Amino acid sequence: MTIELVREMYGYHHWANRRLFDVASALGEETAARELGKHFSVPTLLAMFAHVYGADRWWLGWWTAAPPPPPPAGDMAYGDPPRSLADLRQRWDALESEQRRFVEGLGAGDLGRTVDGQGRLGTFRMPLGVLLLHLVNHATHHRSEIATMLTMVSGSPPDTGMVSYYTAKTGQRRG
Repeated sequence: MTIELVREMYGYHHWANRRLFDVASALGEETAARELGKHFSVPTLLAMFAHVYGADRWWLGWWTAAPPPPPPAGDMAYGDPPRSLADLRQRWDALESEQRRFVEGLGAGDLGRTVDGQGRLGTFRMPLGVLLLHLVNHATHHRSEIATMLTMVSGSPPDTGMVSYYTAKTGQRRG
């Protein structure tokens, strides 16, 4: 694993989150708040996006000097639930900026730094690099749920795969 890979993964993470978020926002707040089924990790688009945001916020706290307490059981939003997609977008924009600064400030040697923490699965001790990639992978799981939810309410959303990200980033494809 390299710092360049981690930075690329975070570029992808922000792009993919925003791509699906923009689709959900265009559908409106009522659609975002509609329950789509208990078979999802959380039943609404708003709650699913809030969970991805909340996990990003929670983990960043562990990697910086402000470790948060473990989230209460059943708290998929990791804190104060957003009132709307618009409310969440404002919070998420600030968090993305904070994440970018953090990731850009890392050096190659930081990836092996041990992080000790406490989470849903108990205590953990892992290299920062593993946790950085875990966060992006965690969101990928939930983005697949979001894509399914969006398909249910409006049709198949745009692709959020790595190839689509890279071709868009490098100007080989628009979107």
